[in-house]
Amino acid sequence: MERLGAGPTSGGRTTLEDPAHTSTDGAVAPTGPPGERRDDEEEAPPGLIRHVLQGIPLRRRVGILVSVGGGLLVALIAAAVFFTAQRALYDQLDESLVQRATVAASGDLADPSLLLRVSSDALAAGEVRVAIVTADGEFVTLRGSSPPLGAAEVSAARQNPPTSVRTGVIDGEVYRVVAVYAGENRALVLAQELDPTRRTLSKLAVVLLVAGASGVLLAALTGVAIARAGLRPVERLISATERVARTGDLRPIPVSGGDEIARLTSSFNAMLAALSSSIDRQRRLVADAGHELRTPLTSLRTNLELLMASEQASQRPDAPRLSEQDRAELQADLRAQVDELANLIGDVVELARDDPPEVAAEPLDLADVVERALDRARRRGVAENVTFDVDLASCEVTGDANALERAALNLLDNAAKWSPPGGRVRVTLRAGVAPERPGTAVLEVADAGPGIADEELDLVFERFYRSLDARTMSGSGLGLSIVAQVAERHHGGVSAGRAPEGGALLRFWIPRS
Repeated sequence: MERLGAGPTSGGRTTLEDPAHTSTDGAVAPTGPPGERRDDEEEAPPGLIRHVLQGIPLRRRVGILVSVGGGLLVALIAAAVFFTAQRALYDQLDESLVQRATVAASGDLADPSLLLRVSSDALAAGEVRVAIVTADGEFVTLRGSSPPLGAAEVSAARQNPPTSVRTGVIDGEVYRVVAVYAGENRALVLAQELDPTRRTLSKLAVVLLVAGASGVLLAALTGVAIARAGLRPVERLISATERVARTGDLRPIPVSGGDEIARLTSSFNAMLAALSSSIDRQRRLVADAGHELRTPLTSLRTNLELLMASEQASQRPDAPRLSEQDRAELQADLRAQVDELANLIGDVVELARDDPPEVAAEPLDLADVVERALDRARRRGVAENVTFDVDLASCEVTGDANALERAALNLLDNAAKWSPPGGRVRVTLRAGVAPERPGTAVLEVADAGPGIADEELDLVFERFYRSLDARTMSGSGLGLSIVAQVAERHHGGVSAGRAPEGGALLRFWIPRS
């Protein structure tokens, strides 16, 4: 019998192992305290990756991200497979050694005298090394096959615990060492080399490495394909927007599919349609304004030339002169034409705004606004020969007081202009007068004039529209257009119909507060 810890051995003797240099899995422990960052490790500047990605085209960015994501997934799967296989092989080896040691410990092999007479060839051609260790630290080994022995095996002989499994090294070879209690304060020790298992794991690592590299390459190719296919609609949309910016062509872009890109294209088409409509309105406004301005400007120019000619003729005794009455009428016509031209220019400027004026909406009583408009209408000459029948109910609204007053004044002026001399104009303000517009304040203005033809009811609120009868009267055809615009800016509406009095009935409504 030999004793553990007796120093260097020869033949069947071994020394007690230093636990600090062995581990259960053969891994080498890292140096340095855990969590400590070495000086040569440098942290990436914050936002550097994002900054780099922003400088890369979107297609390449998507391809890179898909490739990196696929590569990481393949690497995780390969690592999981390797460590699972490693754990399974070690567990299988440990289970086999424990089972063989248990069977051997219950037989004659646990007898030290018999063990000394057994050849190492009897145990799997030397793959397994056998020893018997006592609780006192003495041991007997199979001739020529001494396993790594240490304190763990002595503990198994003392049944503390009765079984131990560890990794040991002897003569530069790594072994898996199992010790089981064999009775009579003895433990049977079996040790098997780990080289076959490690070679198997090395082959598996090579296979996984090749498969992982192939997976990363496949992920990269897939990422590029996905980026090209997924961003092709985006490229078409970019080309279309560049065409619009370069040529001004506002034709809609073809939409295919129902994904987010199709929704974006539809939204862009809606924006193009709104822009095209706005441009068309501006063009019609300019054309109509030019046509409407031509008449008062021509008349104004003619009257000015006549007045200037009269002034020049007054310097010659034999030239005909204008009478004082003719001169007064000419000056009155000039003032009226200037006023008409100023009103027309103001209306054109008002209608030319695509966006509402920057006036903060405020809570107000629409009845007060209509009262102020009535006062202004009574002071105007066009309303001298009519009587206003007023019935106003208090209606709290939120809006632009100036714009609402101008809309009401335009309605009153229109009714007064079409009313016969001595006629009556009915002005009514009620909450919920129009059943189809609940929750609104509705202003109705009715006159006793000739009314509006049925085919013109939908046209009276268009810009510069004037009926055949209205073309012989003063005005620009913009007053009711301004009323419709004010209603739209206040999320309301307008309508035209026939009044019980026989004339026109115009409605203007906006939401109540």
